[in-house]
Amino acid sequence: MNFQGWAEIVVTIGLAVGLGWPFGIYMARVWQDQPTWLSPVLKPVEAVFYGMSGVDPKKGQGWLAYAFSFLAFSAAAFFFLYAILRLQNLLPLNPQGFAGMSPDLAFNTAISFVTNTNWQSYSGESAASHFSQMAGLTVQNFLSASAGIAVAAALARSFAANRGETIGNFWADLTRITLYILLPTAIVIGLALAALGVPQTLLAHVDANTVEGAKQSIALGPIASQEAIKQLGTNGGGFFNANSAHPFENPNSITNLIEEVIMNMLGFACVVAFGRVIGLKKEARALVIVMAIMVTGAASAIYVAESQPTPALVAAHAVAAPNMEGKEVRFGAPSTSVFAAMTTGASDGAVNGMHESFTPLGGGMAMFMMQLAEMLPGGVGSGLYGMIIMAIIAVFVAGLMVGRTPEYLGKKIEAREMKLCMLASLVLTASILGFAAVAIILPMAMKTVSASGPHGLSEVLYAYTSATANNGSAFGGLTAGNPFWDTTLGLAMWFGRFGYAIPVLAIAGGLVAKPRLEPSAGTLPTHGPLFVGLVIGVILILGGLQYFPAQALGPIVEHFQMLALTQAH
Repeated sequence: MNFQGWAEIVVTIGLAVGLGWPFGIYMARVWQDQPTWLSPVLKPVEAVFYGMSGVDPKKGQGWLAYAFSFLAFSAAAFFFLYAILRLQNLLPLNPQGFAGMSPDLAFNTAISFVTNTNWQSYSGESAASHFSQMAGLTVQNFLSASAGIAVAAALARSFAANRGETIGNFWADLTRITLYILLPTAIVIGLALAALGVPQTLLAHVDANTVEGAKQSIALGPIASQEAIKQLGTNGGGFFNANSAHPFENPNSITNLIEEVIMNMLGFACVVAFGRVIGLKKEARALVIVMAIMVTGAASAIYVAESQPTPALVAAHAVAAPNMEGKEVRFGAPSTSVFAAMTTGASDGAVNGMHESFTPLGGGMAMFMMQLAEMLPGGVGSGLYGMIIMAIIAVFVAGLMVGRTPEYLGKKIEAREMKLCMLASLVLTASILGFAAVAIILPMAMKTVSASGPHGLSEVLYAYTSATANNGSAFGGLTAGNPFWDTTLGLAMWFGRFGYAIPVLAIAGGLVAKPRLEPSAGTLPTHGPLFVGLVIGVILILGGLQYFPAQALGPIVEHFQMLALTQAH
């Protein structure tokens, strides 16, 4: 640990928050269908899409219609991507001659990208054609992110409305978010990455001669374009199996900083946009502060843990240096720590399996952050509505303490809202612990788990935590490329995405019809340090009560076992 490392963590998170502010102001205008500087160019294009699809963008939808549209679109996207992956051997732009994916792998991959999870049970450079990467995976990187942001926009409108009837139009939201936010930003970032050395070509590979004189075939493809939206939309799912640890996806320190910053920039921007739409900027700023504190704390904890020698190696008198295994050696422990902390709240954009090489407490922190409902700052859209769920619970608890009906942002929080908040939270718990319990007792599942004992438990829990939290990273000791893991992890991704988003839309449907109240003398202030502390407390307590006893057991037991081994030697 040193000053440079701490400064790198602070600067990276600071840039993500700082750039998220102007993006959030712009995003709010898009959510409200207000003119932007891109409107003269994109408004006619937008109109063409509405005309072709028969959508009336001015016609609002109630929460049930909005939720049905969200589910129907996601189901159609799943079947479209599944077909591409199964039939890629018959489709164009397959210079590598890859066969179609197996049914279980195509099922897992299609759900993964539709739910913004981007779990990879395959190696992109050896299993997915250029057509599958571009027309399938990259397209879903745009659309799954747009769908998540659309749910956040609908929730914002429900707080802003005063006895309203609709929460917006899903199809119009999806179109505007893609056209005005994701597409132009991804084009700029893609061009910047290509200029900085990230390949962008339709060639399958290039042949090179090594120093020893041997011939090597190096995989290539349209990497920069996929890398841009992969990080911007908090997708993960890189062109290569190694993701952003691969030098073609992330060739130098500048691209590394860009990718780390943009990975959470729109997550913070969604919160800023939320504050602009409801007209309460201070309240939005409080939520941004909560997110920044939590992700900075997680990055710091991982940095401290990973800057220590691994206890087992110390016990064996093998090494006394910091634990560099699993780190991107070009960028060091600070970069890996902030990447790990920021991706655990979103989708993994780093290297699959890197957390396997973390110390027990470093890997445990990454897992615990994912278990906090993907909110810190989380995926685009989902991070915001996950944070709102926690804020609603916080004001409800505070209301019980003082004996009055709680309010949040001018809306009364009543029994219906609390039941839906708890439903959303418990869906995540049931998915993680339920699937993990089944896997642990089935020999056919555990035979592909490399470790036994506490670390084997950690590998299983991490896999279902990552899938349910729509994250997509993994402990490398678990081999998931078989029917059991592909199917159950796919189902966990589905529950984690829609089992959480649908209750959020139901909450929006109830709030939109309520009158918007002016603050009174008994209203809990929701913009100061007291509220920030209250929300952080609720996040930690709720996360601890629901997840910590079972899921932190593996890393903690393993940590103390290693300490005991060190002392014994």
